[in-house]
Amino acid sequence: MSDDQTPAEEFNEVADAAIDEIIALKAEVQALKDQMLRVAADAENAKRRAEREANDARAFAIQKFGRDLLAVADTLDRALAAPVDDPAVKNFVVGMEMTQKSLMSAFENNGLMKIDPPKGEKFDPHKHQAMMEQPSPDVAAGGVIQVLQPGYELIGRLIRPAMVVVAAKGSGADLPPAADATPAANPYAANDGEAGGSVDTKA
Repeated sequence: MSDDQTPAEEFNEVADAAIDEIIALKAEVQALKDQMLRVAADAENAKRRAEREANDARAFAIQKFGRDLLAVADTLDRALAAPVDDPAVKNFVVGMEMTQKSLMSAFENNGLMKIDPPKGEKFDPHKHQAMMEQPSPDVAAGGVIQVLQPGYELIGRLIRPAMVVVAAKGSGADLPPAADATPAANPYAANDGEAGGSVDTKA
């Protein structure tokens, strides 16, 4: 306090200095918070990249093996779809059903998921491939009428689209059923022109 300062002036001077210091400290705290948020965001991004790279590496390692096993799954599906009247064969069919369940369980445990859209599900060009289209009395246009062959995706990566029959334009509950199915020009192809989206054909 100088000799010519009053107590009030001295108080105001000290208060101004304290306010300046508080403002500076707040700015420093905010800068530290921003830095902490950036570090946390970078760490989260690094974690996601690592997880994605690990999934890609895993998918690449088992992709060819998984694709080769799809032929086995298809064979089992076709065999179990055939009608069986002979009682002597029914026990064999039960064994095949158990084998199929075990195979599907092994697929799922390794991230290989079956794509088998139910009747009426909207056509998805990234997972389905339209093999033909036909009018349907009970499925709206653009919906799946029948699955000709199920598809599969491996840890979110499509390795084979589901081959499906799609309801043609004009389909609906009041439309009489069509006698014959006609091959589609495939207006349901993905944007790149390939039905079912981008299917990785590399081993």
